[in-house]
Amino acid sequence: MFSVGLIAVLVSLVLAMVRAIMGPSMFDRVLAANSTATLAVLSLSLLGFVTGRPDFLDIAILYTLLNLVGTIAVLKYFHPGES
Repeated sequence: MFSVGLIAVLVSLVLAMVRAIMGPSMFDRVLAANSTATLAVLSLSLLGFVTGRPDFLDIAILYTLLNLVGTIAVLKYFHPGES
């Protein structure tokens, strides 16, 4: 059952990456990149659970923190109305 969930997350990951590439505005691209990173964290967590390696969760937590800092840093330099 977890492999089916992992496949669903990977399909969502591909769709989010397509949205990040084809987004009409910069904010759509940033949101899609944030969603891509969140789905990558979810897939890391599922993969760590399925393979029985809890150290993947540590990597997922670190990647989540990097995602948060990166998103805030990117949005700090863009103002509404600019694209």
